[in-house]
Amino acid sequence: MNPLSGSSRPMKIVGYVAMLLVLIVIGLPLYWVLVTSFKTPDMVYIQPPAWWPEPVTAAPYGRVAENVPFPQYFRNSVIITGVLVSAKLILGILSAYAFVYLRFPGRSLVFMLVLAALMVPNQITVISNYALISQLGWINTFQGIILPLAGVAFGTFLMRNHFLTLPFEIIEAARMDGCGHLKLLVRVLLPMSWPTVVAFGLITTVNEWNEYLWPFLIASDETVAPLQVGLARLISTDAYIDWPMVMAATILTITPILLVFLLLQRRMIKGLTSGAVKG
Repeated sequence: MNPLSGSSRPMKIVGYVAMLLVLIVIGLPLYWVLVTSFKTPDMVYIQPPAWWPEPVTAAPYGRVAENVPFPQYFRNSVIITGVLVSAKLILGILSAYAFVYLRFPGRSLVFMLVLAALMVPNQITVISNYALISQLGWINTFQGIILPLAGVAFGTFLMRNHFLTLPFEIIEAARMDGCGHLKLLVRVLLPMSWPTVVAFGLITTVNEWNEYLWPFLIASDETVAPLQVGLARLISTDAYIDWPMVMAATILTITPILLVFLLLQRRMIKGLTSGAVKG
């Protein structure tokens, strides 16, 4: 008889309880946002709170388009996120390749500087970055939003660690066959690295789509402002706030990135754990 079998059932119960608590903590706020987006404004303030809208109405979603240029904000978010994800993927993969497969003076020191950048919160560099962007005349421009966010320390760290787990024999065989650096990267390394690349791209997509502070400081109007800035502008300074409209805008903002995450989550988990076990 397994001596651990007696303790397995209590541990399973504890595990299920923990998962239930996590589900409540994460799922309950999302459920409340979704339900509130289908309420009438007067239902938000009733006591006790109504956990189901009566009547159910989609009018708050129509009011979103009436109060803010939502398609414009959505277009701006797609542009900013798309450019940043593309730039970070390219820079992260190329820099990781250089740290693993190229020999140059000070390589270890440069990589330590990259690691140090991971420990510096973005908020610390806001003032200096804003001063630089202002001097360049890039306030309220896409380049003013994109360039300061294009740092790729995390991607370099992730891809470098993955490249170190790849079989060295395959790399040597490719070099003996005459592969240069570009061909080695494109035809040998990347086909073996797609799960990690997808994980890197998905994490970057989520982070950049949800970026708020820097675009809020740089964007003066809807010409370059992303969805998060537009969502904040829905909350007026008046005493009355149309909370169903705000929640409807929130649902419209998080739905695209939530769908992307649900579609690619399996590849993301595989990519993040690909180097965890090395046989």
